Amino acid sequence: MSHPATAPRLLNRELGTLEFNRRVLFQALDDTNPLLERLRFLSIVSSNMDEFFETRVATLQDMLEADPASRTPDGMLVSKALTEISERAHALIADQYRVLQQAVLPALDKQGIRLYRLPDWTDAQRAWAQHYFETEVSPLLTPIGLDPAHPFPRVINKNLVFAVQLGGTDAFGRNIELGVVQTPRTLPRVVPLPPELCDARYGFMLLSSCMQAFAGQLFPGLEVLGVHQFRVTRNSELFIDDDDITNLRAALQGELRARHFGDAVRLEVAADCPHAVIDRLLRENNIVPQDCYRVDGPVNLVRLQEILDYVNEPQLLFSPYLPALPRDWPGVDTEIFDRIRARDILLHHPYDAFAPVVDLVKTAARDPFVVAIKQTIYRTGGNSELMDALIEAARNGKEVTVVLELMARLDEETNINWSSRLEAAGAHVVFGVVGFKCHAKMLLIVRREAAEGTGRKVLRMYAHLGTGNYHARTARLYTDFGLMTANPEICEDARRVFLQITGSSQAQELRRLWQAPFTLHANVLAAIAREADHARSGKPARVWARINALLEPTVIEALYAASQAGVEVRLLVRGACMLRPGVEGLSDNIRVRSTIGRFLEHSRVFYFHNGGEAEVYISSADWMERNLLRRVEIAVPLLDNKIKAQVIREGLRMQWQHPGNAWEMDSEGNYHRPRGSRSRLSCHQVLMHSRMERKN
Repeated sequence: MSHPATAPRLLNRELGTLEFNRRVLFQALDDTNPLLERLRFLSIVSSNMDEFFETRVATLQDMLEADPASRTPDGMLVSKALTEISERAHALIADQYRVLQQAVLPALDKQGIRLYRLPDWTDAQRAWAQHYFETEVSPLLTPIGLDPAHPFPRVINKNLVFAVQLGGTDAFGRNIELGVVQTPRTLPRVVPLPPELCDARYGFMLLSSCMQAFAGQLFPGLEVLGVHQFRVTRNSELFIDDDDITNLRAALQGELRARHFGDAVRLEVAADCPHAVIDRLLRENNIVPQDCYRVDGPVNLVRLQEILDYVNEPQLLFSPYLPALPRDWPGVDTEIFDRIRARDILLHHPYDAFAPVVDLVKTAARDPFVVAIKQTIYRTGGNSELMDALIEAARNGKEVTVVLELMARLDEETNINWSSRLEAAGAHVVFGVVGFKCHAKMLLIVRREAAEGTGRKVLRMYAHLGTGNYHARTARLYTDFGLMTANPEICEDARRVFLQITGSSQAQELRRLWQAPFTLHANVLAAIAREADHARSGKPARVWARINALLEPTVIEALYAASQAGVEVRLLVRGACMLRPGVEGLSDNIRVRSTIGRFLEHSRVFYFHNGGEAEVYISSADWMERNLLRRVEIAVPLLDNKIKAQVIREGLRMQWQHPGNAWEMDSEGNYHRPRGSRSRLSCHQVLMHSRMERKN
C-alpha cells in the first residue's frame, strides 16, 4: 500500500489511458480469444492510440508551448508527463508489434491465412502484383520529387505515405534525392491474392509491399535507392470560438477541412527506415525524436481489420449472439405504448436487442395519435433506421425536434449530413448549446389519448432515456442500459430539459432527473456525503458505480472522505482512473476494477445504499469534469424495484462475481488479473447465457 504522504492523491490521466490500452492489447495476446478477434483487438489498440495522440498528447503539447511550467491535474509537469508518455507509448507499441509478429501472424498462418511479404513472393505473385499496381494503384498516385519548386508536401493526417530515396537526374537536369508519394484512402491497404497463386486458403499482400516493389515506375529513369512507409498523426482538436460564432454548422464545416492538416504530434516509420530519412521527416513535420515510433510492420494496424472482410472462417470469431427481445414484444405496433404505460421497460444492450427502441420511434412516426417527437442525437451512424423513422415522422406531419450534437468527435460530418436531411423533411433541428455538448440520451414522445375513466382526450408523454447512443451497430458491441417509461414526473423533467436546450430559459427545477451542468455534480457529491454520514453513525453504507472514466477531482476527494468514514466503495472504471485505491488511511475501503472483453463497457450506473432504501441511477455522464460541468447530461432514477434490482445485479454485482475479463487496479495505477480469473466465466458470457436461457 502507498501512503498519502509519499504519493500524490491523484494519478495521471494520460498514463492511465495507456494502461487501458495495454489491457486491450492483452486481449490480442490471450489465446483463449478467437484468432480473428485477437487481430481485431490489435487494430483497436492502434485506433485508440491514434485518438490518444490526436487529442491528449496534442493538448499537452499545446499546454507546454503556452506555458513551459504548466502542470497536469495530478501535479506533474507537462514536460515530464510528455516524457513518461513517450517512454510508455514506445514500450506499448513495441509490445503490440511483437504480439503481431510473434503470436497473431504465425497463428493465422497455421490456419491458412497468410500475409505474403515482398521477399517471399513467387514469380507468379510478383507478376500479378505488378499488373495490380499498374492498373489499380499507379493511376491514382501523384509522385512528388522534392526540389525548391516542389517543397515537402503537408501530408494528410494518418495517411499512408512513402518516402522514396532516389539517385540520378531527371529530364530537366535536376538532382532529385527524395520523392514523396501519398496513397489515397480509397486504396485498400490489404490486397487479397487470387487463390491459384497461394499455397494457403487465404493469401494477402500489403499495399506497402506493392509500393516497395514498383515505386520505381513512378520515377522513370531515376534509381530507386529505398522506399520507406511513414505516417504522420496530427492535432485533430477542433477550434470553435464560442464568443464569435453566428452559424455553428458553417463554422464546423470549415474546421473539419482543417482537421487533416493540424500540427504534427507523432511520426510512425518502418523499423528499417534510414536515419537520414527519419531526420528529414522530423524536420519537415517539426517533430522531436521522442515523438518518432519505429515499428516492425505496417505503420497502420487499424487497416489490418480488412482481412476480416475476406476471411470466411466463423470458428475464428466470437460465436454469433442474437440479442433477446422482451417477452411477447409486439414490434411496430401501438401496443408498445400500452406496455410502457403498464410498467417501465428496461433494456440491457447488447444482451437485449436495440430493435425495441427503433420500433418505438417507427410506431410514433406512423401512429396518428402521436403529435410530437423530441430526440437527442450524439452518434447514430451514416445508415440509421431510427433517423429514417424521424424523417418519416416529419413527413407525416408530426412535430419533430432533433437536438443534433454537431461537435460529437469524429461524427461531425455524419451529423451535419443528417441535419440537412432532417431539415429537408420539415423537422426542427437544433445544434444544442454552444460551449456545452449535448451528450444526454433522450427520446420524448407526446401522444393524444383518452383519459382513463372520462374518455376526454389528453396529452400523455412517453420517454426513452439511456446511457448509450442511438446507434444500432454499437448497441450490438457496447454495454448500455435504456429505460422506457411513462412516469409523469420523469417525462415532465425530460420535457423541461428539451425546453432548456431548444429555447432560452433559466435552469428549471427537476423532480426526478439529475442534470448537468446544473445539478448532477452537486447531487453526486451529496449522495456520497450522505453515505459517509451513515457510515459515521454506524449504519451500513455503500457507493458502487460503473463509469468509463473517473477524473473529476472533487468527486475523487468525496470518495476518499467516504472511504475514511467507512463506506464500502466499489468502482468499475473501464478506462482512465485518477483515484488511488487501497491507500492506507486514504482509500482503504475503495476497490477499482476494469472489465475488458468481447463487449465495450459503456454504461454508467450509480448505486447508493441510502440506509437500505437503495437509490440507483443510470446516466449518460462519466465522472469527469467535462461531463459533470461542461456538458448537457442526465442521470435517471430507477423507480421500479424489480428493474432497480436487475441493474444492481447485472450492471454491478456480476462484474465482481464473474471476473473472467476483469483487472484489479492497485494504488500505483497498475492492473493485475484477480486470482482465478482466467479459469472463470466473464460477466459478458454469463449475461449472454442468461438471455439464451430466457429465449429457450
